[in-house]
Amino acid sequence: MRRPRRFEGRRGWRPSTYQSILVAVVLVAGALVVERFVPALTGSVRVADGDSLEIGGERVRLEGIDAPELHQQCGPPEKLWPCGERARAALRALVAKGEVKCRPVDEDRYARAVSVCTVDGRDIGAALVSDGWAVALGLSYGSEERAARQAGRGIWAGPFERPGEWRARNPRAGS
Repeated sequence: MRRPRRFEGRRGWRPSTYQSILVAVVLVAGALVVERFVPALTGSVRVADGDSLEIGGERVRLEGIDAPELHQQCGPPEKLWPCGERARAALRALVAKGEVKCRPVDEDRYARAVSVCTVDGRDIGAALVSDGWAVALGLSYGSEERAARQAGRGIWAGPFERPGEWRARNPRAGS
């Protein structure tokens, strides 16, 4: 008696696999078309804090980073320093170096365009994290954060509270 083969019949991928691949290709193509034809935000720049700015009248939050809040202090209790103000100063210094372009990728709950921004082609978020003035969110800028932490740059020079934790303990009035 012959034993039935486990995978007798059709060979190759299932139709659902082909459909999934087709959907993925269409989504990637759509994203590339949108990126190509949606203009980048450009114009005069005003820095609000370490990870937010206004460009050409549009409020923007930098994608993939979280900088100390403007009124946040860092360091040991006996030697606090204004890390939020220094993070804003670092962003101001970066945007003063050339033309800023922001490509929106999302919108946050405050109706700001969450964007990847560059100054003369350099990723601003990567620069802030690398210089120690912001922490990386998710998988973005992980290597830059590790390098800043190891070198003790910016907020990594001493103890600090992560910006999200600081915001949770210091909620905005009316939020």
